[in-house]
Amino acid sequence: MSAARVTLEPGGRTFEVGPGETILDAALRAGLALPHGCREGACGSCRLRLLAGRVRYPAGVPPALADAAGEVIACQAVPEGEVALAAPEMPAEAPRRMPVRVERMERLAPDVMGLWLRPPMGAPLRHRAGQYLDVLLPGGRRRGFSIASAPGAGLIELHVRHRAGGAFTEHVFTRMRPKELLRIEAPLGAFHLREGAGRPVLMVAGGTGFAPLKAMIEHALAAGLEVPVTLYWGARDRAGLYLHGLAEGWARAHPGRIRYVPVLSEPRPEDAWAGRTGLVHEAVLADHADLSGFDVYVAGPPAMVRAARAAFLARGLPADRLFHDSFEPAADARPPAAAR
Repeated sequence: MSAARVTLEPGGRTFEVGPGETILDAALRAGLALPHGCREGACGSCRLRLLAGRVRYPAGVPPALADAAGEVIACQAVPEGEVALAAPEMPAEAPRRMPVRVERMERLAPDVMGLWLRPPMGAPLRHRAGQYLDVLLPGGRRRGFSIASAPGAGLIELHVRHRAGGAFTEHVFTRMRPKELLRIEAPLGAFHLREGAGRPVLMVAGGTGFAPLKAMIEHALAAGLEVPVTLYWGARDRAGLYLHGLAEGWARAHPGRIRYVPVLSEPRPEDAWAGRTGLVHEAVLADHADLSGFDVYVAGPPAMVRAARAAFLARGLPADRLFHDSFEPAADARPPAAAR
């Protein structure tokens, strides 16, 4: 079987896809930094709009395709002949690999560790608020984490949730110590704050989905962006709002610019919680009958992102004003086919 060709629009960038190779693997092999996450077809981060041609899914229809009519899940899709796709905006800074040193560690919650990484002297990370990085692991494997620090912060801040069976997160919580060296690839992803639109912003976080939104808010405040931002942060219990005080501080210091709405789905009796309860995206719906005038950023578990996407579009949010990043709770990600 001959290689297929994929064209990305706008711009007409093309690349070859080998027999049985996925669109995402071929794009990465060609040096195109398409956004992606779990690489298992669950998170939807690699969703692209199909303009022409056909694709197939050798491993079965991926879960993220359920609400993606007219779109493809690039990490699972194999093109059949010529295919044209609408590509998202590419990152302004090309990804690069670099060593980083663990400068500081702090337990933010029983299952969340904060890491602060120092890049090499004279080679700071240049990223957009909301992007992520991959920690490069032995055997060509990698683990993605959103960058919780704003551009120009110096240290790279990560919020690492413990995953049972995850080799890297087990290491972070049991054996990692300050001054350890890691290798990363960054910046990655097309999830970032769009500046200059002038519309009010809704941000919706589930769990450690708070991390990229934290970077966006801190960047917006530092840059003097005047659009009002409402942050909805959902967690199971009070411990899950692991930087609750920080978010409250933003709202107190910047009334009219930052509003903070914490939501717990299963508060414990000892939480003595008097705030909002239920699912975080449903809190947004309860507050806003019409979303057509907003830009919306959603970050968190895939099920939350999928539910929010469907509900928000039904409330009038234009699809091109919905930006999302799914945090798939999977094992350490496999490398691209070309690297295996």
